[in-house]
Amino acid sequence: MTEFDNNTQGSPPLPEQPGIEELYLDYKRYAFSIAYRMLGTVADAEDAVQDCFAELARRDRSGIVNVKAYIAKGITNRCLNILSSARSRRETYAGEWLPEPISEHYNGPEALMERKDTLSYAFLVLLERLTPTERAVFVLREVFEYDYDAIAEMLGKAEANCRKIFSRAKRNLQPLHGAEPGSTSLAPAREALLKRFVSAFAAYDVSGMLELLAEQPVLVADGGGRVHTVLRPMNGRKGVLALLTSRRVLYNLREWEVVPAIINGEPNLVFYQHGEVKGVLCLDISGARVQALYLMLNPEKLGRIDR
Repeated sequence: MTEFDNNTQGSPPLPEQPGIEELYLDYKRYAFSIAYRMLGTVADAEDAVQDCFAELARRDRSGIVNVKAYIAKGITNRCLNILSSARSRRETYAGEWLPEPISEHYNGPEALMERKDTLSYAFLVLLERLTPTERAVFVLREVFEYDYDAIAEMLGKAEANCRKIFSRAKRNLQPLHGAEPGSTSLAPAREALLKRFVSAFAAYDVSGMLELLAEQPVLVADGGGRVHTVLRPMNGRKGVLALLTSRRVLYNLREWEVVPAIINGEPNLVFYQHGEVKGVLCLDISGARVQALYLMLNPEKLGRIDR
């Protein structure tokens, strides 16, 4: 029997499976967008993506019905393993641990996919409140809109259990100021507020800063033990205002050039010295007031900021 006879008498030939290079090009940014939201660090997210596609290259892919879901499952489980090992490292971290910020063009605009608001820096900080499993369920459901049965299959849990985990995560993520996770102000209004903030900060303007701060703001700084900064979160208007208008604390920020830039999908501030990125300040803004300030000074977490 010829090959032609075999095709005509039996089922039509199966379409050729895409190569691993094609799959990588099609799904690497999708995989990264999951991993970065899960882990909050670029290097760990990139490692998870590489491991996922290395495993995919080794296995027989003919039985994979939904490649996108398969990749999501592989990435999620790798991230859960990384988060479990990272917990002990973060317990010995010098000062407060904050997620790694990324510029608008990191990994291409496609990296800012699947609900851009959930890439915001304030959203990533909120996710740190969750356990690894809560984080996985919340990200897959809220950000990537997977059904509960798909999430259950990915995590090896009952569907009803995943619903309970999501509900618990949602409650735990409610910020003190009552805004929904991921909610952001419109870009023009945010940019105007940033200008007012920079002006008040540079001039040690107490009254101008008071007009911008919410009733219960918080300031968190991450120096990673390599840069001197505030080691513990400062809560409350009085303490945050004192820090922002002090001539001894955070004084070096005023010596650097400050430039508005798109960081984690929204306008924030980048500090430069002689063309080198020295810091990033991300503001959580709600109701035209600054609810939280996240200051990244750890040089190890500034490598993905445009220079």
